[in-house]
Amino acid sequence: MPQPPVIPPLESSFIELQSVDSTNNYARQQIHAGLAQHGMAWFAHEQVAGKGQRGKIWQSEKNSTISLSIVIKPGLLSLQIADQFQLSACVAVAVHDFFTKYAGDDTKIKWPNDLYWQDRKAGGILIESIVRGQELGLVDNQSESSGWSWAIIGIGINITQAYFSPHLPNPVSLKQITGKSLKPVLLAKELHKILLEKLAELSAKGFENIYAQYLQHLYKRNEIVKLKKDNRVFEARIKTISRLGKLVVEHALDEEFDFGEVEWLFR
Repeated sequence: MPQPPVIPPLESSFIELQSVDSTNNYARQQIHAGLAQHGMAWFAHEQVAGKGQRGKIWQSEKNSTISLSIVIKPGLLSLQIADQFQLSACVAVAVHDFFTKYAGDDTKIKWPNDLYWQDRKAGGILIESIVRGQELGLVDNQSESSGWSWAIIGIGINITQAYFSPHLPNPVSLKQITGKSLKPVLLAKELHKILLEKLAELSAKGFENIYAQYLQHLYKRNEIVKLKKDNRVFEARIKTISRLGKLVVEHALDEEFDFGEVEWLFR
């Protein structure tokens, strides 16, 4: 009877950095220098040029946020390049589980992988991939046939920040929710452990349970929201997310959208 592949333990180094431009950039440099190990994490007390989705900047104050990047080798988890949404959903569920411990059941996952509390954004996830030495975005490589060498999982969560740029429409921090001043570095270590455990679950048990959790905690599921695609603004009901990570909505007819195809418009 064939034996399952041996997966190295995910307990790995947690490294603190005083100040960096971006933890994802730093993690990428460590990969290129041959210094990265599967499951390794880098936490920054200060991140001066944090990266958000679609080229946006993640703004944060010093010692007020979780600015964390974790690198993994997807092949060790039996993940192929076509499984990128499985990784994205797994990370989102882990972040949700972590935040719910402190902020309660109003915590949701906004497609594809933002962290929301009620109608306010508490954090975000940016996963960057290296495919055979090439750095590629998470969702644009479903047809790529080469090997998925590394995934860089960047997580930013507002912890103690009380004031935000007026250009940000709906931010919130854990302190604003709970009234407590918790230490970001200690929370980041806890989050690192939770994420490694969730990745181990994905590897050992497959995607089904994680996918169900992702849908269970989906922001605005079965509710009507306003969306924008190109120059078209429309209202639609959020039905589900497909197993490939596409947003499925219902209005005059059912439509599916890839990440980046539509923009949420808040009322």
